[in-house]
Amino acid sequence: MDQQANKLVPAVERATRILDYVARNRNHPNLSELARELGLAKSTAHTLVQTLTELNLLIRRSDQTYQLGPHLMRWSNAFTRQSDVATEFASIWDKETEMPGATITLTVLEGAEVIYIAARNSAVSHSLVDFRAGMRLPAAFTATGKSFLSYMSDFEVKRLYAEGLPEPRTVHSVQSMGQLLEELSEIRKRGYSIDNQQVADGIICFGASVLDSRHLPIAGVAVSLLIEDVTNKDREHIIENVKRIASRLSVRMGADLD
Repeated sequence: MDQQANKLVPAVERATRILDYVARNRNHPNLSELARELGLAKSTAHTLVQTLTELNLLIRRSDQTYQLGPHLMRWSNAFTRQSDVATEFASIWDKETEMPGATITLTVLEGAEVIYIAARNSAVSHSLVDFRAGMRLPAAFTATGKSFLSYMSDFEVKRLYAEGLPEPRTVHSVQSMGQLLEELSEIRKRGYSIDNQQVADGIICFGASVLDSRHLPIAGVAVSLLIEDVTNKDREHIIENVKRIASRLSVRMGADLD
């Protein structure tokens, strides 16, 4: 193998690490923090950050800290437009909307978070959670995230959360590794996942994975509703819908579900 072909361009790799750090940090970092946390000389960090700011990939705030810039949304929108899964998701949703009042979302997994790449809200959809493309949420709490994690072994899940689970978003959020592994075991048995108010109080979500030709999850779909609107009679219908949409997408992505 040509090792030269796999060699990374140092400046590009460092700039990408800066953007990743800013994206994942709950607080807006300053230049000194970026240099320290990423192991960069302050002069190098300054040059990179200045370039990223000029390109609108970063924004320098009034307190001299940094946040992600608007140029990234152009890439996010382009990714959504070009993603076969997102295109197929929109197509199926437009033809098969059987759940008025529901919100259906499509996510991909990145590390211990899910990233929303598509969201379609009905006219009477709830407003407790503003699902939107580009949003990130902890995989351990979301329906699609749990579905992704259910395809991992317990060892892989423990390794992913070696430093502990994220801070709970509600009192219902899973708060121990034992509880999370128990939930994942149940998901493997029944073939769908549930976020019962773990992301937001009053919201219940049912999710399932979209599989590729190797039967590995490449995306997750979820239906979100007000918990007060979900009766026991509705529950089975809702679950069948989300599983059907996930299956249809999986087949279009090359999975052989037979």
